[in-house]
Amino acid sequence: MGKVTGFLEYSRTLPILGDARSRIGNWAEFHDHLSDIELQNQGARCMNCGIPFCHTGTMMNGATIGCPLHNLIPEWNDLVYRGKWREAYERLALTNNFPEFTGRVCPAPCESSCVLGINADPVMIKEIEVSIVDRAFAEGWIVSRPPQTRSGKSVAVIGSGPAGLACADELNKHGHTVTVFEREDRIGGLLMYGIPNMKLEKSLVQRRVDLLAAEGIEFRTNISVGRDISVGELNQEFDAIVLCCGAPKPRDLNIEGRELSGIHFAMEFLTHSTQTLMAERAISPIDVKDKNVIVIGGGDTGTDCVGTSLRQGCKSLVQFEIMPRPADRTATHDGWLSTVRTFQVDYGQSEAEAVFGDDPREYSVLTKRFTSDGRGNLNGLETVAVSWDAGQLNEIVGTEKFWPVNTVFLALGFTGGEDTSFFHDLGVKTDKNNIVTVGERKQTSVHNIFAAGDCERGQSLIVWAIADGRKAAESVHDFLSQPEGSSATLSTHS
Repeated sequence: MGKVTGFLEYSRTLPILGDARSRIGNWAEFHDHLSDIELQNQGARCMNCGIPFCHTGTMMNGATIGCPLHNLIPEWNDLVYRGKWREAYERLALTNNFPEFTGRVCPAPCESSCVLGINADPVMIKEIEVSIVDRAFAEGWIVSRPPQTRSGKSVAVIGSGPAGLACADELNKHGHTVTVFEREDRIGGLLMYGIPNMKLEKSLVQRRVDLLAAEGIEFRTNISVGRDISVGELNQEFDAIVLCCGAPKPRDLNIEGRELSGIHFAMEFLTHSTQTLMAERAISPIDVKDKNVIVIGGGDTGTDCVGTSLRQGCKSLVQFEIMPRPADRTATHDGWLSTVRTFQVDYGQSEAEAVFGDDPREYSVLTKRFTSDGRGNLNGLETVAVSWDAGQLNEIVGTEKFWPVNTVFLALGFTGGEDTSFFHDLGVKTDKNNIVTVGERKQTSVHNIFAAGDCERGQSLIVWAIADGRKAAESVHDFLSQPEGSSATLSTHS
């Protein structure tokens, strides 16, 4: 695959992101493509390894190894190297419903599993992926293809994030009549309101939604299932139900002063920002212009809060991480396919450094309490430095510090569904906040109800959501294809 000596001849080239300081002046997507020649050179680096791990798609010690979608990465790398772009898209589309999303916002476990990464920079898979699909749209290769026949079976998909959209897409291709329910006013779930526009332009989400609608999928927005439509109505109208509700309940920080005004969950901030941008008007805005901001928590959500705060014009910005600073990456076999984090600078941190002169992150910091201005508003917080000993957190005496701050964003991850009572009304079993399914088939304890994505797996990656949605769709299709009167429970070994 690729050029036999390509990995020796060409170095990894990163995509063009634009100047960090200038791009915060707008909300436009900062991604740009490399030239065709450079993309071909990057495809040439795919080294025809004996056992490629990039598309394995499994979990090892809590970390994702390779692509959960089992993308045929060496194949479309080779096709790009040879200039066969349409064939490359056809191979990509076999496994990935939405490469225009994953190519922009997926953290690319495929690249961290690349064999070349043992002792060199891995193949630049993610950029090649998004370049393939963007060319496919530009060339008109992606058009509406409704199924020629319908099965007479109907399916309700609850939630329109990546799991729900992937499930709906696959079920529609099988000829089933699919209705997607979304409680927000627009389709897309976190793709629409949880990921800032500069990372994923909303026109790209809407373009895919319009294509799915043209292929026959019905979308119903502003409907909260369990409130606006009952469980009984769902069962009466649909032959099967797929729960793709996500895990939107944020992890809180229940310390002294949490009730003060000025402390927000990260997703609340990001959602309001995107809603305001799309509506071109203020919608209960959280505006940090000229304010001192602290983001508590790392990860993609924390980075998105950093980038959004900068674009709103914050006065200062600090980001807390409770873990120590990761070590710099070393090109050795010891670090390959491991769960050890390595130090990385994402777009938000590079933008903050361009504006304020330093990386905004403070490591090994524990927030102890929030302080008030005496009128119910946040005016600061107190922290202490911590150390880690065999996984045990220890506070370091004498390191207490006060930080003046007007606005705090909690980016501490998610714990599960916001309203699990709906799951109970459906009769499905849950384990803490996640829906329990049988084996790999995504079938719940109720024979005609299935689940996929974060509501079943727990907080995870967009590629896992799409993969789970596809698996659920196949299980639903098998269920709906069974002869009348036969067993309604799928084999856990199938």
